[in-house]
Amino acid sequence: MKKHLLEQSVIFFSVLKWVLLSSTVGAIIGAIVTFFLNTIHQSENLKEFLPFPSYFLLPFGLVITVYLIKTYAPSASGHGTEKIIEAVHKNEGKIDFAVIPIKLVATVITIFTGGSVGKEGPGAQIGAGAASFISKLAKFSARDRKKLVICGISAGFASVFGTPISGAIFGIEVLIVGIIMYDVLLPSFIAGFAAFTTAKLLGVHYTYYYMEFLPFEITLILKVALAGLFFGLVSYMFITVLKQTELKIKAIKLNPYLKAFIAGIFLVVLSFFIGDQFFGLGLDTIAKLFFSNPELIEDIPWYSFIAKTFYTSITLGAGGSGGVITPLFYVGATSGHFFGSLVGEHLALFAALGFTSVLAGATNAPIAATIMAVELFGIDIAHYAAISAVITFLITGHRSVFPSQILKFSKSDMLNIDFGNNIEESKIDLSIKSRTKVEDFKKRFKWSAKR
Repeated sequence: MKKHLLEQSVIFFSVLKWVLLSSTVGAIIGAIVTFFLNTIHQSENLKEFLPFPSYFLLPFGLVITVYLIKTYAPSASGHGTEKIIEAVHKNEGKIDFAVIPIKLVATVITIFTGGSVGKEGPGAQIGAGAASFISKLAKFSARDRKKLVICGISAGFASVFGTPISGAIFGIEVLIVGIIMYDVLLPSFIAGFAAFTTAKLLGVHYTYYYMEFLPFEITLILKVALAGLFFGLVSYMFITVLKQTELKIKAIKLNPYLKAFIAGIFLVVLSFFIGDQFFGLGLDTIAKLFFSNPELIEDIPWYSFIAKTFYTSITLGAGGSGGVITPLFYVGATSGHFFGSLVGEHLALFAALGFTSVLAGATNAPIAATIMAVELFGIDIAHYAAISAVITFLITGHRSVFPSQILKFSKSDMLNIDFGNNIEESKIDLSIKSRTKVEDFKKRFKWSAKR
């Protein structure tokens, strides 16, 4: 009996410790992220004073961003979340404090000048950087610092997404494919709620789109499953184009500032041919897709998800600063709208499913994506979102927009995987052994069918 009481007392004090730590850190990060979001909002308002479209400044914006990051905080490069995952797995959660101001300024400049990036990744990186800095001041152990940085990731996502539950889970789920770190679950939830609540108290406004429709239709379930397959291909396309574009731009033997300037000019010129709605965050376009009003969406071309993928890949590959989550939302929602137009109905539903499913596939976070669908669109979408997100997650395969993710799970028992230090280093066996499993399955299926 005494042993049990001692055990529960130790657990109680451990829980109390992390409730206090995570709530404090969450509130601090909520305030910092609020400043970041307000800065983006204010910069967006300044666009109306320009005598020309702000994206004409993109070549200069990319050059300034490259200079800031190369000079003051090289670890702030890329789309944010990738660098956090790398810091957690390889550097015990240590993040350079300079990342916070440089990432904030560089992202605001990139978005203001029309760069096709998001705000979630930088928000999470700023949150993780703040948690790492607090850990350093308090002289926490490496274990506690790593744990607090993960709380910072969750707090950053929750306060930017406006979805505290899925934001907190996303911060954990995105680290290791196939494993949920239960020891960080409670602190992440508390940090996420604290950051979200703080942001709301400080005036951040979040938009939700509640949908109502028949809770269960068997024909619609089949269409949703088919949509999941389609979204898996879209996720695969996004990941591949993002990676290949970065490699191709890196391979060009030119001064990085000149490359950034040329990339900006290329995107501006391209906009004259395919439209300028692919610059910036694209939140207005996304919002239109969740309403079944033909007048709102008539100016959205069918190829929007393809164009947005290229704009994002070139912006980031050329040195722009920002996240990939908002572009993923755009790609998912527009590809869902395209799929809905093919099947001839439920355009808003498929846009909503694409919004969360492409996130699930490209980031390997189906649980967070499903919960996000419920938080954003209401409970009626839950079973449709779960089916679509999981199918997309599987069909995307063993790849991710975050190469530093650790892979600890095979998406098919017919594959033999040699798990490496990260998802890119993991080797998938597609040789005779794997093909033998497929052939064996075919034979069994044929035998069952004959019986």
